[in-house]
Amino acid sequence: MTLPHQVLATLRRADATAPRATCYDDGTGERIELSARVLATWTAKAAALLVEDADVSPRSTVGLALPAHWRALYWALATWSTGACLVTGAAAARADVVVTDDPVLAAAVVQDGRYAVLVTLAALARSNPDTPAGAVDEAAEIASYPDDFVALDELEPDDPGWAHGGEHTAYRHLVELVNLQELPTGARVRVSDALEPFLAGTLATWAGGGSIVLLRNALGDQTDRLAAERVTVDLTEERVTE
Repeated sequence: MTLPHQVLATLRRADATAPRATCYDDGTGERIELSARVLATWTAKAAALLVEDADVSPRSTVGLALPAHWRALYWALATWSTGACLVTGAAAARADVVVTDDPVLAAAVVQDGRYAVLVTLAALARSNPDTPAGAVDEAAEIASYPDDFVALDELEPDDPGWAHGGEHTAYRHLVELVNLQELPTGARVRVSDALEPFLAGTLATWAGGGSIVLLRNALGDQTDRLAAERVTVDLTEERVTE
């Protein structure tokens, strides 16, 4: 059984500084590249927050109410590092802990006596003035957590790792949600801009030693951009590019 945080650790050992996620947002004009080392740091900080402040454990559920985004990657990895069950889709709002970019949802979670983290998607954000009382302002708080986190390795293979679409995926199957035979080793892969296939495609790509390209709010024909990024597999079209 390969766990998600082990996939990231393998990438870090292989080449800590090579880009493993390149993310565009044409709605904001942002482009950001993240290496395995940077992703591991963000993941460690988020996992420490979940364990130290939100008391997350393997018996917990963590709802991810975010779009497909690089920040969603490290919150998913952080959840899996703690042994908790990630929840996506409509049920995410009912989890023990909810990570969201929606201040209204964060306020409702807090009012219900649960733990909410409000995420600001902007790359350089340092605070969010819309953070409701009782919720954690990720932009302001996450930097204070340590850069290293000892992930939970001793999981039962059949423990639920991901609840989505009314079903549960066990930890043993998390990195197999996309057929690895479709992804050549070291492939540069365009992944979906919908959260669930984005997470599944990223895990599968990384398990094969590759890297991902995410295009959010993409404008116009993306052929030249994908060529410039050396994308060889496009999971949004389920085909290998020439």
